[in-house]
Amino acid sequence: MSDNIQTVKVLSKTTWTPNLFSFTVTRPDSFKFTAGQFVRLGVNPSQLQHYKKLNGTADESLDEDIFRAYSIVSSPFDEILEFFSIVISDGAFTSQLQYLEVGDELLLNTMPFGFLTLARYQKPLPKDLWLLATGTGLAPFLSMLQDLQTWEDYEHIVLAYSARSKEELAYIEKIESLQEDFGSLVDNPAKLIFVPIVTREPMGDALTERLPKLLVNGKLEARAGIKLDKDSAHVMLCGNPEMVEDTKETLKDLGLVMNRRGEGNIAVENYW
Repeated sequence: MSDNIQTVKVLSKTTWTPNLFSFTVTRPDSFKFTAGQFVRLGVNPSQLQHYKKLNGTADESLDEDIFRAYSIVSSPFDEILEFFSIVISDGAFTSQLQYLEVGDELLLNTMPFGFLTLARYQKPLPKDLWLLATGTGLAPFLSMLQDLQTWEDYEHIVLAYSARSKEELAYIEKIESLQEDFGSLVDNPAKLIFVPIVTREPMGDALTERLPKLLVNGKLEARAGIKLDKDSAHVMLCGNPEMVEDTKETLKDLGLVMNRRGEGNIAVENYW
């Protein structure tokens, strides 16, 4: 086993819907990461075989560890690690991981990956930060919003979070408490503007169209109450690949540019 691989224990599990769940694990003392990064979590053959037996799909041919990338939900300063997962019905990993229980052990590669971090942007920073997420792409943004530096660096933070149904909008209570829990800890904190989006059913006054369309027709800006301008905004995208690609191209059509060498507006994460 690599020196970077450590065993962690599951501390809690939350089931949001039949296809969405989150869980917390112990954090190795030496493990450090930057808000927005992801790690690789794994199971060994015996653990995977255990889950497959629970699922009725045992396969005696399994003989190696399986790892998958997961963005970290928790703050870089938390004593535990939290992850947000979708269940992929035919996935070798998540279709089985849904059966994990408190006390189970997982493998953690302690080498963090990814560049969807605020450190990628050169200063001085613009005044607005736009975080556009679908599904479990919310995870890295929750981590950023639990880092006090984020609240100090911007004037406005727009979190637009899209899901198919209201049940799939996870972490709503946590999002609604972020301004008080973290923004209140710094002088002149950013104002958090939360924009929920539900695309396949009505939910109060939530927006209902896909993010690219909401950008083109101006409804996202109208709901946020601020303009998305290339001279005043950083935009981060995380979620399903189709959303990321379509939204990225829409933003470019609107005059924003990809972030390169610290300069530019748009940052994305691709680890699907």
